[in-house]
Amino acid sequence: MYIDSHCHINFPELAAKLPELMQNMQNNGVTHALCVSVDLPDFPQVLALAEQYPHIYASVGVHPDYEDTPEPSAQQLVELAQHPKIIAIGETGLDYFRLQGDLEWQRERFRQHIRASRLSRKPLIIHTRAASADTIRIMREEGAGTDQGGVAGVMHCFTESLEVAQAAVEMGFYISFSGILTFKSAKDLQAVAKALPLDRILIETDSPYLAPVPFRGKMNEPAYVKHVGEFLADLRGISVLEVQQATTENFFRLFQFAREA
Repeated sequence: MYIDSHCHINFPELAAKLPELMQNMQNNGVTHALCVSVDLPDFPQVLALAEQYPHIYASVGVHPDYEDTPEPSAQQLVELAQHPKIIAIGETGLDYFRLQGDLEWQRERFRQHIRASRLSRKPLIIHTRAASADTIRIMREEGAGTDQGGVAGVMHCFTESLEVAQAAVEMGFYISFSGILTFKSAKDLQAVAKALPLDRILIETDSPYLAPVPFRGKMNEPAYVKHVGEFLADLRGISVLEVQQATTENFFRLFQFAREA
């Protein structure tokens, strides 16, 4: 079985066909999915999906790309995260690729999420793009990792260097690979996926974006995480079953709830 550790099925293009998505997940052995929050105004939709479907879980957080949206406080995030179907804080982090100028507000938002993670004892979902040095620095300054009393989390849709991955792993974080891993142009990323310990790897779709080969360029969905897993198995020269078992166990270990839940 597979788990999609990061998707956005509340986005309109996927929310319009939820019964089909759920059936496709079942047909492809995808047993659970984590629907990830990107801002507070849309958080009720994310939570409603998790409440509607027993095998869908959710996070609460504000994405670094959302500039004109209500800023969350650590305490507000902690309060929203008390719901039993909310298993993570985020997605949060830094993105210096899409936005330019004075981005101190991004860094402060990131710090609020890390503090919420420490207070709630729920893992972080971190987005970083063209900002890895500041991302790692702030993670260390705020004590995001288990090495400093935090609960760590996952570096989602990872596209950075092996050195960045190793720095995160040393803090107790997991590294999640999306459909980008299957792209022919992703040779450097594939080398990272081969080098990391299997017990620190998750897989995801980030749907509706970044569909893996053979669906590249089409709308992504949680069922397609199977193709990321199969590619990872071939890349590492191990069985698909081994990837299924490892990434599933990693998910449950990180997000701290029983398989039966």
